[in-house]
Amino acid sequence: MSIARPQMQSLHSSPAAAFRRKVLDLRSQGRTVIDMTAGDLDFPTPSHVVEAAVAAARAGDTRYTSVDGTPELKDAVRGHFRRQNGLAFDRSEIVVTNGSSQAIATAFAVTLQQGDEVIVPSPCWATYRGQATLAGGVPVRVSCAQNNGFKLQPEDLARAITPRTRWVVINNPVNPTGALYTRAELAELCDVVRQHPDVWVIADNLYEHFVYDGRKAVTPLEAAPDLRDRMVTVSGVAKSYSMMGWRIGYAAAPADLVAEMTKVQYLVTSCTSSISQAAATAALSGPQTVVAERLAILQEKRDLAVSLVNGCAGLSAVPPEGTFYLCISCAGVIGRRTPQGRVLDSGGDVSDWLLDTAGIALLPGEGYGLPHHVRMTFAVPAEHIHAAGRLIGAACTALA
Repeated sequence: MSIARPQMQSLHSSPAAAFRRKVLDLRSQGRTVIDMTAGDLDFPTPSHVVEAAVAAARAGDTRYTSVDGTPELKDAVRGHFRRQNGLAFDRSEIVVTNGSSQAIATAFAVTLQQGDEVIVPSPCWATYRGQATLAGGVPVRVSCAQNNGFKLQPEDLARAITPRTRWVVINNPVNPTGALYTRAELAELCDVVRQHPDVWVIADNLYEHFVYDGRKAVTPLEAAPDLRDRMVTVSGVAKSYSMMGWRIGYAAAPADLVAEMTKVQYLVTSCTSSISQAAATAALSGPQTVVAERLAILQEKRDLAVSLVNGCAGLSAVPPEGTFYLCISCAGVIGRRTPQGRVLDSGGDVSDWLLDTAGIALLPGEGYGLPHHVRMTFAVPAEHIHAAGRLIGAACTALA
């Protein structure tokens, strides 16, 4: 007899984590694998951020902090929201978390009753569904068609809302497709939410700095400031400042919800690392030129990856408007046969085949709601992108 709650049976580790285990197994066997699966970046954490962490440690800043974050970091977060989004928050409306994922999970934990529904536009980061399930909620996938740019449409959102709906998740730009909602598109979605007083919005802005071709990421609260009392705006320093392992996220929300989220965080993790908070304060308050410089490099890598993938027979990709992922359609290789006689029936088959044959690790799209696709990160050294293009192209050419 299992002591785990029934909901646990439907929870799985992330698609990326599961696939990376395959990569590690192959490498342990001596295979050379180019890993293009992770949500990491190949940039180092900026030096002034590292120096701030070292200074904090040497100064003895190694004790517990306030559960919801240091005053200094909260003020830095408030400054970020003013600079990035033109939004003003009080300290009481900010909570600092162990990564942005914890902020979302905690918001669900303090609000969802058993059976409450969370609308998750799909394709999506798979963790949203697990977070809703863990809190006793029911994730409701709403399909976002490719001919709509993989973006949630107002009419589809309206049809999906029921009396049990409590949250709508809006990720902008979107992992894994790189789609970017405009202010007008967000305003239309918020018009639908406005008609349902019990429905709240989680706005996940984690990739907000990775937007290309002169575009800008807008968050739902900018498009609908009158819904302030029903929005939780989430972000973090992991991607923007290459601080994945520092584990600092944050959320802006109504003060009464922040107070409840803080209670849960105290019980689960107490506070976030004092050293990491000092580093995050330096990242958010310090010079921002590094963000723009790295964005320019990533745009070059994006264009290179798109060009090379589109040169592989049977594969295709369009330039993503945001994030640092390439969503690759495998439609032209599905149904074809490998030299070993295996028929490729899915994105998962293509992903396994490329790993085994070419030594290239790309994530299968099924876990993100993207059948017949794979996801490639281009936040890797340029030589890896060149090598991947060459090896994937050769593998595609060998198909019958």
